[in-house]
Amino acid sequence: MRLESKIGKIYAKDEKIFKFLTNFDNFKTLIPADKVSDWQSDGDTCTFTVSPVGKTGFRITEKEEYKLVKLSNLEDTQYDFKLWIQLKQIDSDTTASKLTMEVELNPMMQMMAKKPLQTFLDTLVDQIGKINYGD
Repeated sequence: MRLESKIGKIYAKDEKIFKFLTNFDNFKTLIPADKVSDWQSDGDTCTFTVSPVGKTGFRITEKEEYKLVKLSNLEDTQYDFKLWIQLKQIDSDTTASKLTMEVELNPMMQMMAKKPLQTFLDTLVDQIGKINYGD
């Protein structure tokens, strides 16, 4: 199943956003604290627990400087997925963002997970836009 977020607008330069997003130590600020527990990060990977889904984690698999960050699940997680964060500089102080997720689920799980995953992507793109990336 493939899902795409709405287009987000960030009032910062793509370089600052990219540097923020490519360090999972920063990523925790994007995830709602009431949905996640047991957060651990080492910069390139992170693990956390999502209730009621269970433990999951990401790793950065590819970076295209200032344009793209590709993430995938850690090997010991329950579901196989990929997440792309795309950035496009619009003008000197504005960047557009878009998230794309591919997740492998059986048809029954797809029906149950589609709306929550879409909400997650749209919320995440909104959260990326709210971060203060500095001057």
